Amino acid sequence: MKTKRSTKIISALAVLVSLGVFVYLSASMAKISIDPVNLWDYRLRFFQGFVLTIEISVASLFVSLLIGSIIAWAKNSTILYFKYLANVYVEVIRGTPLLVQIIFFYYIIGTAWGIHNRFFAGIMILSLFEGAYISEIIRGGLISIESKQTEIAQSIGFDRHQTFRYVILPQLIVRVLPALAGQFASVIKDSSLLSSIAVIELMQVTKEITANNFAIYFQSYLLLAALYLALTYPISYLAKFLERKFAYEN
Repeated sequence: MKTKRSTKIISALAVLVSLGVFVYLSASMAKISIDPVNLWDYRLRFFQGFVLTIEISVASLFVSLLIGSIIAWAKNSTILYFKYLANVYVEVIRGTPLLVQIIFFYYIIGTAWGIHNRFFAGIMILSLFEGAYISEIIRGGLISIESKQTEIAQSIGFDRHQTFRYVILPQLIVRVLPALAGQFASVIKDSSLLSSIAVIELMQVTKEITANNFAIYFQSYLLLAALYLALTYPISYLAKFLERKFAYEN
């Protein structure tokens, strides 16, 4: 067991070293100097961007979860207006690039309705985008729950609310949680596009720093990648862990 674990650790380290050597050789061939010491002067700005990225991502996750839940309900509604509206929303959001949506919602919709706070606007735009995907995750989870469980719950005296609370909801959480964890990693990465409306998150901070000091251009984006990876990798690992833990057999 210890030998197998040691082999995994050595293999992982070998991969990391290989990637590091590849990046270093690529930079050398391109005549780019990698000196992380020069980034130290900008540590506070990177930290501020890092914190803001986390704040935007966490806020967007909760709002998009609310939106996704509402849209999932609307898509299963017997009222055709709500059902069609939800279908159009999902198809339009999933069928168009996030960057286009950011520009459209902020500069057109936001201007029309007097929304000028970039932080608030960024959260709402990101939430609308992610909400379309989360609604499909939730809807898929609901579909996967056998209808006979509802019938059994009703046969023992549960009303609709009790059936949802004690039978449907616990199973739904277990089935959608891994996918939602993975979606949170997407929220973090997608937040980088908010730099297009000058939200001062990690990407925008990096753009501003490299615009003022081109000498650290390469190092800055390497650090940017490392910071995003530091946020997304644990979440991706958690999603895989939850998938294994809550795996269902057909």
